[in-house]
Amino acid sequence: MTENLLLMLKQIEKEKGIPIESLFSFLETALLSAYRKQYGTTQNVSIVIDRNNGNIHIYAKKRVVENVSNSATEISLEEALKLNPDVKLGDIIDVEIIPSASFGRFAFQTAKQVITQKLEEAERVILYEEFSRKIGEIVRGTIYRIDKKGIYLDLGRVEGVIPPYEQVPTENYKIGDKPYVYILKVIKTSQGPEVTCSRTHPNLVKKLFELEIPEIQSGIVVIKGIAREPGIRTKIAVASNDTNIDPVGTCIGAKGVRIQPIVRELKREKIDVIAWSDDPLIYVGNALNPALVLKVEQIGERSARVIVSKDQLSIAIGKEGQNVRLAAKLTGWKIDIRTEEEYARELQEDRALVYSVQEEEK
Repeated sequence: MTENLLLMLKQIEKEKGIPIESLFSFLETALLSAYRKQYGTTQNVSIVIDRNNGNIHIYAKKRVVENVSNSATEISLEEALKLNPDVKLGDIIDVEIIPSASFGRFAFQTAKQVITQKLEEAERVILYEEFSRKIGEIVRGTIYRIDKKGIYLDLGRVEGVIPPYEQVPTENYKIGDKPYVYILKVIKTSQGPEVTCSRTHPNLVKKLFELEIPEIQSGIVVIKGIAREPGIRTKIAVASNDTNIDPVGTCIGAKGVRIQPIVRELKREKIDVIAWSDDPLIYVGNALNPALVLKVEQIGERSARVIVSKDQLSIAIGKEGQNVRLAAKLTGWKIDIRTEEEYARELQEDRALVYSVQEEEK
């Protein structure tokens, strides 16, 4: 049984990624289980595999006595001194047992069964730990099943699922598609890790930018914020740590060459790349892109009024208020939009009110 043991364990370590020390421990447990089935007890027995040559040693703990009444648990002082000249009466020593040939055959079958089970358990633990480290990251999977409970993906050695609440309603998939997904959570189960994936999470877009834009990977360009309505529109704010590099142009690329792979991956979802600013009023104005903003003024705590021309009002607000809603979410500011005419009229009314009050006070 020991002839190719080391080679076998090293091969398992290489193919399954299970540390060889764990394999030794598993095999020792398996052999102890086999011994229990053969002899009915392992109360005073231990099994040790030599890490250097793979030889298997079975030891029984025995008390040193003058006269042996139970050979399973006792050893005479005369025999004990042959093993260790320093022993004395009452000592507990390890005595190697030479098992019968029948135990060797029985042990092989039992060990094979137990070690298979332990290997499966260890692999599940390793996969759980591996994918737990990927929470918050994106991976590419291959869709192999779609039903009411979700979209199921092959992620390599584990299965991932995009539940209905993490799917984008406007996206249509078929068997064999290979989308990127955001790893949302990983749960340990008896069948292996259960990996929940998302296509709606804002960080899916963020991670796609990190994947596609080298300057973001290197830290020259930094993502400062993101707001998303999945399948419809995303606003992402970027800044540069190098004054010579335009962060917006860097992310979009010449004729959109850099951002197009991200747009395709998101099934044509619109993406507005916004220049971040540490001046909140400038940031608010930028966040309303693609609308052209004439003026931004603060009207309260984290509240701004934005002035646009009449022809830009619908663009600034967006379809069903989408553009201003995402801009507010991105900046964290309340945004009130007015046309030039509305703003001028309100100023005139305010001045008239002030004049009226002053006249009454005279």
